[in-house]
Amino acid sequence: MSGSERHPFRLALIGWGAIGATVGRMLAGRPGVQLVAVAVSDAARPRAGLPEGTLLIDRPEALAALSLDMVIEAAGRPSVAHWARAALLAAPAFAVSSTSAFVDDAFLADLLARAEAAGAQIIVPPGALGGMDALGAAALMGLERVEHFVTKPALAWAGTPAEQACDLAALTGPLEVFRGSARAAADAYPKNANVAVISSLAGLGLDRTEVVMVADPAATLNSHRIVASGAFGRMDMTFENAPLPDNPKSSAMTALNLVRMVENRVAVLAV
Repeated sequence: MSGSERHPFRLALIGWGAIGATVGRMLAGRPGVQLVAVAVSDAARPRAGLPEGTLLIDRPEALAALSLDMVIEAAGRPSVAHWARAALLAAPAFAVSSTSAFVDDAFLADLLARAEAAGAQIIVPPGALGGMDALGAAALMGLERVEHFVTKPALAWAGTPAEQACDLAALTGPLEVFRGSARAAADAYPKNANVAVISSLAGLGLDRTEVVMVADPAATLNSHRIVASGAFGRMDMTFENAPLPDNPKSSAMTALNLVRMVENRVAVLAV
């Protein structure tokens, strides 16, 4: 089949919040990509900005009839368990953004078994990060330590356990609101610490990756610094990401990495 005859890459998005809507808008009209459906909690309620011709679905079993190439989850931790099993049967690739769901070992083991049985692949996108290919490559030679530092504007921690530790609006300087394993971070801060699960899956795992979270009233960007050392040498990566306008807890880079992931699936030259 020639390039001109190639079928479009058929995609379904789970979620039409700040991240999902950004991904959908950026992919709309892209050559070789077709956003077939968006999965939501209530398909009867209209969603602003939905590309013309895109279906709204609210039942996992509806995925099976769509002839999909990929399903992307971008709707929060509870949505993973609700949609994952159907997604693995409906498409050969299922990308999970809300990786905090993977702190449940039994759930992850079940998901992996189902993916293997279906011949499907579970993909963990970089989220707000980069360099996960390098961290994963370094892990092949053995890692000794991985630290992941997360710094966000103080008010970006609203609605999290950080509110119980301090008055976020009254902070005058940086305050450490969490220090512990990636597993504990993702369990306590599921909307803020998906990145900690991503770096831990690439490197030392959920229980050996050290996470430090900081609320900083002077910060204007969401910052991630990953420091890793081992037989390969040492790496120190810092990412300072602008938050999405509609959700200060999420970085724009999370949506951009999802778009890039899809583009690489259809590009003749993928980087």
